[in-house]
Amino acid sequence: MPKKAKPAGNEKKEGPLPYKQAKVEAVGGPSTLNFDSPSDLFESLISPIKIETFFKEFWEQKPLLIQRDDPSLATYYQSLFRLTDLKSLCSQGMYYGRDVNVCRCVNGKKKVLNKDGKAHFLQLRKDFDQKRATIQFHQPQRFKDELWRIQEKLECYFGSLVGSNVYITPAGSQGLPPHYDDVEVFILQLEGEKHWRLYHPTVPLAREYSVEAEDRIGRPTHEFTLKPGDLLYFPRGTIHQADTPPGLAHSTHVTISTYQNNSWGDFLLDTISGLVFDTAKEDVEFRAGIPRQLLLQEETTTVATRRLSGFLRTLADRLEGTKQLLSSDMKKDFVIHRLPPYYVGDGAELSTPGGKLPRLDSIVRLQFKDHIVLTVGLDQDRTDEMQEKMVYIYHSLKNRRERHMMGNEEETESHGLRFPFSHMDALQQIWNSSAISVKDLKLTTDEEKESLVLSLWTECLIQVI
Repeated sequence: MPKKAKPAGNEKKEGPLPYKQAKVEAVGGPSTLNFDSPSDLFESLISPIKIETFFKEFWEQKPLLIQRDDPSLATYYQSLFRLTDLKSLCSQGMYYGRDVNVCRCVNGKKKVLNKDGKAHFLQLRKDFDQKRATIQFHQPQRFKDELWRIQEKLECYFGSLVGSNVYITPAGSQGLPPHYDDVEVFILQLEGEKHWRLYHPTVPLAREYSVEAEDRIGRPTHEFTLKPGDLLYFPRGTIHQADTPPGLAHSTHVTISTYQNNSWGDFLLDTISGLVFDTAKEDVEFRAGIPRQLLLQEETTTVATRRLSGFLRTLADRLEGTKQLLSSDMKKDFVIHRLPPYYVGDGAELSTPGGKLPRLDSIVRLQFKDHIVLTVGLDQDRTDEMQEKMVYIYHSLKNRRERHMMGNEEETESHGLRFPFSHMDALQQIWNSSAISVKDLKLTTDEEKESLVLSLWTECLIQVI
């Protein structure tokens, strides 16, 4: 059967989008996902829509509904997470709140039915069957290998954290009231059917989660039912609600989400402090004191506003010729919180250097490039006026999968290296070459060249070929 994709556009209509409107026909295509590269994975996920079409017409703009009649893909989706998986997961020690929520939408409000402490499968099943409650399982990629495999590749593709939640809802029930999220959302229908209603956003590209009252959101712009193998995408801010139709089996879907706090505004906040730091070292006007009692005034004076506007114009002019922006947090935060590379076995290749030791006459190449960031920052060990730029390399090879997206800040540690800024050219040679001779690196001495590649090899970031 041909696959059918239905772009759920923002047509202004009185009622829901007609079920058969705006079909896109495509014959053939993959029946399971393609993991050859991050872009191959994403394109197979949204098949038959092409990547270029997706980002031109849908991304951050409007919903996309892809309904497929593909039994093999439906079977694959069903394998990602099933209701019956909860039994074995609970035996590993799952806790209410941290790992699982039990809830139901009652009169437009979310009613949480969690118990205290450990979640037991029999109690979950009792609430599911008798109270018609939805079971929400947090971040299943911590335990389900195929979701880890998918989300790890998507983190490489988007350059942003990718989380997930599973929602299991009995027939004739709804778990959550109408709401919108602060993330881009991809819904994969795994088991049963789910009836969806989408509404125009009140806050486009929202930066926070919010529940919306039913009497404020109007009529749905789109209404449809997802079946196993189907996919739904909608931008952050899209108001939505979903229920399992009565008289049918339970529904299971996984929500894969990304791009939280990943906007131009966030990037500007992340880089502006470093740009100010660099400019102030060279421009005495940036080092001049603010007017007396400025901090005591209720309103910003016209003089201060005009002065700040001038500084911003200076920064904009300086930015035009800047190649390396000082990143304060975003790059590091992404790498230390993301998933480690997917592997089968003990993952020794991620923690123990293998192969030959690099020497001056060696040829080396970078590995796990999608899991490494190279960034310029200030020397974090110094706070005086002599603080210098350093090159920081952060990687996710040693990240712990079981902590992914769980908010355990006190348990999160960064893995990587730092080098003097004078090593930047040599590092860029390694980053931008498929292979390079150690002796050709742009460093002053042979000792520096060998020391650089040995440090990278010890972290399993390069291999000798």
